[in-house]
Amino acid sequence: MGTDRFLTWRPRAQGVTRACRRPTLNPMLTPKEVLTRYLQNQRDALLWKLEGLDEYDLRRPLTGTGTNLLGLVKHLASVEYGYFGDVFGRPGPEPMPWTEEDSEDNADMFATADQSAEWVIGFYRRACRHADETIGALDLDAEGFVPWWGPERGHTNLQRLLVHMIAETARHAGHADIVREAIDGAAGLSNGNDNLPQGDAGYWGSHRDRLQGIADQFRN
Repeated sequence: MGTDRFLTWRPRAQGVTRACRRPTLNPMLTPKEVLTRYLQNQRDALLWKLEGLDEYDLRRPLTGTGTNLLGLVKHLASVEYGYFGDVFGRPGPEPMPWTEEDSEDNADMFATADQSAEWVIGFYRRACRHADETIGALDLDAEGFVPWWGPERGHTNLQRLLVHMIAETARHAGHADIVREAIDGAAGLSNGNDNLPQGDAGYWGSHRDRLQGIADQFRN
């Protein structure tokens, strides 16, 4: 396995399936590097879920509340600009009218017809670059204020917001994982490491049937 400055792979133990393999972080990293690496991994996983899909599939609402892939990316771009921009007095350069007080509900959770997939993905990448500039410029204990958390909870620092953003991005990357599988069956943890047992459609069909059979035992 290849290695880099950030991740070191443990050798695969005999008899251990691919799904059990886990990377370990380079112990020489600083706390900020550890946090930014985890955040970047989740960002990459999110964008990977969009690869190979057309405008139609990227916009399809596939849950009862309308969850869709482009909406997840647009939302997270807005959040990156918010937490690593306005909170530290470093506002992003792009207007975001869907985040204003008078915007419609959920306006940040879908792409309008005039917001192309290319634009939304570019918007996310720009927001992440702006965030990375803030992260690079500040110490972990740098203080900021989150106005939408309210006056009592809003005082915070960079370390807490990095942890918060990792959790936020991972949550929505998980949403994207499920939405993508519903679209075309594509699944996996990240590009180059699906983190799944190796099996064809027959294997997965049998696995799902088995689980359905277990669930059926508890059906009222």
